[in-house]
Amino acid sequence: MPTTATALGTVGMPMVRLILGEDNLIVREGLRQLLSRDPRLDLTAIVGDYDSLRMACDAEAPDVVVTDIRMPPTNTDEGIRLAMELRDTHPKMGVVVLSQYSDPHYALALLQRGSDRRAFLLKERVHNRAELTAAIHAVAAGGSMIDPKVVEGLVERRAQVQESPLNELTEREREVLSEVAQGKSNSAIADSLFVTKRAVEKHINAIFLKLDLADSEDVSKRVKAALMLLADVQLRPDGNH
Repeated sequence: MPTTATALGTVGMPMVRLILGEDNLIVREGLRQLLSRDPRLDLTAIVGDYDSLRMACDAEAPDVVVTDIRMPPTNTDEGIRLAMELRDTHPKMGVVVLSQYSDPHYALALLQRGSDRRAFLLKERVHNRAELTAAIHAVAAGGSMIDPKVVEGLVERRAQVQESPLNELTEREREVLSEVAQGKSNSAIADSLFVTKRAVEKHINAIFLKLDLADSEDVSKRVKAALMLLADVQLRPDGNH
């Protein structure tokens, strides 16, 4: 549950206080309108550059920060750097990074110090308010969410590594692992893949056995370990392994 929210939304859930960082005026206004439609969200600040976003984090102490991956002053990876900095300064603050780039390297950087309270979404999905707000509420509650397209890229690249344990997984197990890495529950995975919840549980047990994670007692730790295993890919500058 969010650590700083106390007011309740219209459906009885805690309000999530958030700030938005986006330098493009049109995109910023579009996001503001989308977020304002969720009665469980309290948008307390909107800024357009990295320094202002950092100050807003300190001043507003939000539950979640929604940030573009690139903002002034350098327009490179400000969103990722902010997320990493907040691990130390505000460890309970969730971060949803929005990017127009599906390159898994950005997601790898975001998850470098853990997947909890972190989400990575492609901007092409932002028009779907349900996906954006789901990511916000997920990180506010301590969870994570990764865009399916990025997860697919992680799986494909990791599988190409010689002797990768992912090569031992069946096609169905890969599909289930991709769903797990997106932060979905077993029930949600079952609905997505049109199989029973029991079938999903069997696939997950097989996955963790093949990935040598079966001895872990904490399910959430196993999910994070699987996600970080997917992220364990380093490409040479030419794009090859």
